[in-house]
Amino acid sequence: MTAVTSRGPDESPAPETRTASGAVRGRREGGLAVFRGIPFAEPPVGGARFAAPRPARAWDGVREAFSFGPPPPQEEVMPGAAPVTGDDWLTVNVWTPDPDPAARRPVMVWIYGGAYKFGSSDDPGYDASRIASDGDLVVVTFNHRVGIEGFAQIEGAPANRGLLDQVAALEWVRDNIAAFGGDPGRVTVFGESAGAGGIAALLAMPRATGLFGRAIAQSVPGTFFSPELAADIATAIAGELGLRPTAADLSGVDPRALPAAGAAVSARMRGYEDRWGAVALTPTPFSPVVDGDVLPVTPWRALADGAGRDVDLVVGHTRDEYRLFTAMAGQLGQITPEEAAKALRAFGPGADGERAYRDAFPDASAERLHELVQSDWLFRMPSLRLAEAQVAGGGRAHVYELTWSAPGSGGVLGASHGLDVPLVFGAYDATLGQLLIGPEPSAEAEALSARVRTAWTGFAATGDPGWPDYAADQRLTWVVDAEPKVSAYPEESSRLLWREHTFPALPLLGG
Repeated sequence: MTAVTSRGPDESPAPETRTASGAVRGRREGGLAVFRGIPFAEPPVGGARFAAPRPARAWDGVREAFSFGPPPPQEEVMPGAAPVTGDDWLTVNVWTPDPDPAARRPVMVWIYGGAYKFGSSDDPGYDASRIASDGDLVVVTFNHRVGIEGFAQIEGAPANRGLLDQVAALEWVRDNIAAFGGDPGRVTVFGESAGAGGIAALLAMPRATGLFGRAIAQSVPGTFFSPELAADIATAIAGELGLRPTAADLSGVDPRALPAAGAAVSARMRGYEDRWGAVALTPTPFSPVVDGDVLPVTPWRALADGAGRDVDLVVGHTRDEYRLFTAMAGQLGQITPEEAAKALRAFGPGADGERAYRDAFPDASAERLHELVQSDWLFRMPSLRLAEAQVAGGGRAHVYELTWSAPGSGGVLGASHGLDVPLVFGAYDATLGQLLIGPEPSAEAEALSARVRTAWTGFAATGDPGWPDYAADQRLTWVVDAEPKVSAYPEESSRLLWREHTFPALPLLGG
């Protein structure tokens, strides 16, 4: 695989290199060579609908890699936005200091979040130019299927197609990244929220073994579905269209029209609480399925059994994870004691989670308890327990907690879910960046962003993020604030409440 350059119409060098499928031409941007929209798999439409990803077909000549591929079909995030066209959902993008095969730079591969139903790599918040420049490494982002296309349990189709897309993208990295100046033997995956859930799943998936040697999981969700629960949810979604949850039935529905059925079920999730339990109180009917094949067991069990012992892990969460969701629901300052009690009963661990939380946090208000138990159930404790499982299985883990309060939105969101994303990328003009930090970051925000980026890229390069390993006795944690420090894990009360919880696959309750 040989990198060459040609000259564009403006006489600036246009980087070119050759992948296994054909030659690609990118652009020079700020000292980097950037390639966008390179297919890593065939479009999953027609006969390939709901199938596992298939390798991209070869092309002749030089393919212009100037623009992001279209996002995968998903629910409408911004009403009134222009409709998306094109079926090349499964594409990768590469930022590299130099596409020289001899460079062998570390590689970081980003997996986006979005409740397993939103997300695409063209989000400006995922512009990887600062990571690639500051870390002198190669960064890859990519699209994977979400929502019904990627995660619904469909008869006649493999489970976890979104995860299979992630594996296919990592296989593309293994086979092609040297042509972009990257080292296929030094690959770090990093992702947030559902992206971190994908990473947790990849650690447990035999298909992903050997495709990466390091992982950074930011706010790991604890929601993994049993096949029975996933099948029941899929029946409800297909029922919105008068169809069965089968590949034969759903393949006849336009991919761009299908997400509306998922959105309809999302809007009335609470009506399924008797069957779906705590899942019905969340905003999404999608999660990875512990199907026994693609995902044999939950990530916590797999890591405790040693599945990740050869992968170095950084994992952590924000302090005030759930506050963002309370704000998005327009409920900040409005949580009633009754709502708090219901949340404690639904999400608290053990037979009497409500009493346990009230005893552990006797001075907490109703709103604080409402936030704490959901932060712990959904993100904080799954993230911590992933580190503990990794250590128990003989692997290495580093734990962090982000405690810096976001200055955006009047400072009321604290260290909320998603704050780590603009800090890692140093990109503030996307939705999360503008909401949490503001379009003009302060000197303090920029300094913290640089510290986080240095930790992430240093870990990718050397395996050392700059703070000690997590161990069961000391539980040392990087506390990320304006002045970061290393201390014992800060959320000890929550840790003790959840120490016996195993985060099993969520069951179908019946009813």
